[in-house]
Amino acid sequence: MTGGVAIVSYRPRERAEGVLIGAHRGRRGGGQGVFLDHVSYLRQPDPRRIDLRLTLRDPFETLFVRRYERRSPIALCAVVDLSRSMRFAGIARKMNLIADLCQALARSARELGDAFGLIGCDRAVRDDFLFPPTRHRGVEREIARRFEEFVPEIPSAAGLGLAADYLFGKRKLVFLVSDFYIPFAEIERALESLSRHDIVPIVVADSDEEGDFPSFGLINLRDLESGASRMVVARPALRRCWRARLEERRRALEQVFLRYGRPAFELKDRFDAEALSRHLLEN
Repeated sequence: MTGGVAIVSYRPRERAEGVLIGAHRGRRGGGQGVFLDHVSYLRQPDPRRIDLRLTLRDPFETLFVRRYERRSPIALCAVVDLSRSMRFAGIARKMNLIADLCQALARSARELGDAFGLIGCDRAVRDDFLFPPTRHRGVEREIARRFEEFVPEIPSAAGLGLAADYLFGKRKLVFLVSDFYIPFAEIERALESLSRHDIVPIVVADSDEEGDFPSFGLINLRDLESGASRMVVARPALRRCWRARLEERRRALEQVFLRYGRPAFELKDRFDAEALSRHLLEN
């Protein structure tokens, strides 16, 4: 943790593109970085990197040069669902959890020389939650302020499918952040549109959302996205059905996520930077 903000360890799944010097394995070879291998002078005509010892030992008199792996920077971006269901506050307020996540990603990116950006969406991409990737030191404080003041009101997350239009240039590490209480068609649309990037789904959850469904009695069920509610009579069969539906949806979501890259990370009740780091480094 640095200056009160947790640090997250991460790495891209593929080699980074670009010519600038950074912290991640790059696609380009160069004269600086970690030693990679030897190649012939014809492949890389750099007289500064000639390896005389290997050249003199070669029976075919090939002129060898040392090739190094250039380290390159990347850009991180959080694409965040700001629809009505994200206003839920139980053990924690979802907006606060996301603020903690984004602050940590912004600080971590800057520590490694990477850039961080944010795209917030409800039925469209919101201008007040649009931060192009930057290394600016104060971005995490501004992001935290926006989430602290914001209360989601619009019952749609269709804008997630438009976020890719704002991700210009090279492949990025994209954190798709939502509770995913939205139609599967919208989830697939968002993932498909972002598929040229390295996608990390972040499922925002709260232990109080599922609640302690009673075996008997009257309960009031409310749809977090639409706000509609209805009274039902609780009974054991309904409780079993409820739990089965939740588990079925979890499995279906996981299958969708895996088709587009990494498994999901569950951001539940509190932000755990160490757990997220392990997830990113292991998957």
